[in-house]
Amino acid sequence: MATKWKSSILIYLWAFLLTFSLSGILTLFSTGTKYMNRDFFHTPDFNSELDQFAGYLSMFELNETTPDEAKAAITVTKDEIDEHRYRYGGLDQQISNIRAQYESRIQDAQAAKNDDIANALIKERDAKIEDISNNFASDDWVKPKVVKEKETKIDEYFKKRDQFKYDFLRYQKEFTYYFKDPETGKVYSNQNNDNQLKQKDMLYLTDFSITNDYFIHYGPGGYEDLADVLGVNTQKTLEGQIGIAKTLSASSPLMDQYKDFKRNQLIVLSYCLAGIIGLLLSRYFSKKITAVNAQLESWRSYYNKLPIDIRVGLFLLTALLAVIFIFVVNDNFYNIYNNLYILATEIGIGLLGTSIFVAFAYVQWKFLLVDLKSWTRLKAEWQKSLSVKTWRSGKKVFKSVRTTIVEAFLDQSTGTQIFILLAAVFFIGAAALMVAINPIFVVFYILLLAVAGFPLGMFLFKKVGYFNRIFQKTNELAAGKLGEDLNVTGKSVLATLAGNINVLKQGVKHSQSEQAKSERLKTELITNVSHDLRTPLTSIITYTELLKGNDVSEEEKSAYLEIIDRKSKRLKVLIDDLFEVSKMASGSVELVKEKVDLDQLLQQALAEYDETIRASSLQFRVNQAGQPIYALVDGQKLWRVFDNLIGNILKYSHENTRVYISIKTVEHQALITFKNVSKYELSDNVDELFERFKRGDTSRHTDGSGLGLAIVKSIIDLHDGKLDIEADGDLFKVIITLRLAD
Repeated sequence: MATKWKSSILIYLWAFLLTFSLSGILTLFSTGTKYMNRDFFHTPDFNSELDQFAGYLSMFELNETTPDEAKAAITVTKDEIDEHRYRYGGLDQQISNIRAQYESRIQDAQAAKNDDIANALIKERDAKIEDISNNFASDDWVKPKVVKEKETKIDEYFKKRDQFKYDFLRYQKEFTYYFKDPETGKVYSNQNNDNQLKQKDMLYLTDFSITNDYFIHYGPGGYEDLADVLGVNTQKTLEGQIGIAKTLSASSPLMDQYKDFKRNQLIVLSYCLAGIIGLLLSRYFSKKITAVNAQLESWRSYYNKLPIDIRVGLFLLTALLAVIFIFVVNDNFYNIYNNLYILATEIGIGLLGTSIFVAFAYVQWKFLLVDLKSWTRLKAEWQKSLSVKTWRSGKKVFKSVRTTIVEAFLDQSTGTQIFILLAAVFFIGAAALMVAINPIFVVFYILLLAVAGFPLGMFLFKKVGYFNRIFQKTNELAAGKLGEDLNVTGKSVLATLAGNINVLKQGVKHSQSEQAKSERLKTELITNVSHDLRTPLTSIITYTELLKGNDVSEEEKSAYLEIIDRKSKRLKVLIDDLFEVSKMASGSVELVKEKVDLDQLLQQALAEYDETIRASSLQFRVNQAGQPIYALVDGQKLWRVFDNLIGNILKYSHENTRVYISIKTVEHQALITFKNVSKYELSDNVDELFERFKRGDTSRHTDGSGLGLAIVKSIIDLHDGKLDIEADGDLFKVIITLRLAD
């Protein structure tokens, strides 16, 4: 038992040394290169800080130009004038753009009858056009604008310069510098004396050349065109020194970085060196492990109970996890600025855990190697593998699967699409596994996703979405909600199914529409008949009862019979009109359309009422087209329209007023207008006159049925025309619009 434990400990110790050495070497190539520099002052991070400070030094020390001085030094060149002038194109292009910007706004204001806003916009537009025209007419007009732009840019520069003042003061406390102007002899330094810096007083010292335009390139960008007004038009170079004093406060940010770098450099390089030593030690322990391999044979019988493919997969998984955890351990060095104790603890735990996977991978490899060396044994083990067992059991269900596939291909296009999608999914999944095993395949995998995975995925989602819409529509139909038709795209099975559902839905919708229409007509008929037929029917009943009396004279009988006859005829007219408008509204009336001259048809209708018109006090003003106006209509039905409208005019117009009737063509349509002054007060809601039994004479002193306009509207609707009613006080207007014949 002790021997087995000794063998296990030796293997684990070797695995730990190997893991440690691999981690150290990996750290050397990943993190260690950062710490190969001599010290922090020779790193890219410090050089970036140095360049930033030099830029601030050039901005605040070497350039003393004030905003007023800069503005006073502004000059404008011909090129700058031309740049401003042609910035947005030529004269015609700029004027066209301005007109386009204001055109819609002016039209909207005019449409809203807001003349003040429209005039203001026109004035503003014309002022801009005049300004642009002056830009192209005179350089003197443009020059003040260029000056203004430069002044604005100068203000922006000095505003941003003030924002950098705090950073410069901070850097000035950390860096020590000495520069001398070779022309004037002026010294720029933050020392108490004007002597050059001495190496013995510095942690770091370097000679540095700085130009007066250094801040243009390393400060806030975009101000190169202000170089002349900021005093840096003529480049001047100052030679000097920049350093880090030994007396710099330990709490300084640069000193913190310097000390952190020094500490981290020692830790990382020591770890890398220890890794190399660990590699040599692991080589020594590998010889010891060879001697204890015989002790591991007792474990082989348990391990070999697993199928060969499971053993291979388990080995690959263990090896993969070992590699992954080595990288995880190495990643801890990116958090080297954390607490050193925490860092050491995390690395130690990581190495111990990773060593377990390395040890298991090593033991599995030793066991697998025996089977892999013998082809005969490998074949025998493979026959007992889980893969072979799965294959054998899979053959049993192959027939049922084959039947399922055949059924899937009953519609060949659907089966083909499913097969392609499944193949693509499996192929992309296999590619993902290759990437996990070897990251070098990641580029291939990304290309595969872009070329095949994403388009196929979108195709699949589109089909699933289409199926869900069909499923949702069937649920709505089952619940009695018809809604919109399903979109039918393509010739797929789903498209065919959607088309069939649309056909079924239209059938249901048509049936419901017909049923609703029937119920509505029945309800309206009962309501309107009971409302408007009650009065004449009551009169007939009343006078019939009176005729039954014995004390009725012959003269009274004649009068009663005349009233009964008149009311009966009135009932007949109402019933005839009612059935006619009901048939028209239900669409059961068939039109006999032919090419008819509307102007002549209107004249015939007026001629029928010629005697009545002459006998009335109304003055008719008829404005004819003077030429034939042909439309494809049912002449008898349209004559009924004119007859009803003219009859209503004679019946409901105020005495001694004019009636205007006109017919003309407007944009391939015939426009027929009837205007008269109503005898009775009209409701504001003139659309109510289209309702059955609705009359302009609300007191019902006239003999109208209340169905005239309803009949007229139904006839016009059957002709796909349009009937509009307008009322302005007592002025009543009917407008009929019909499409002209081709």
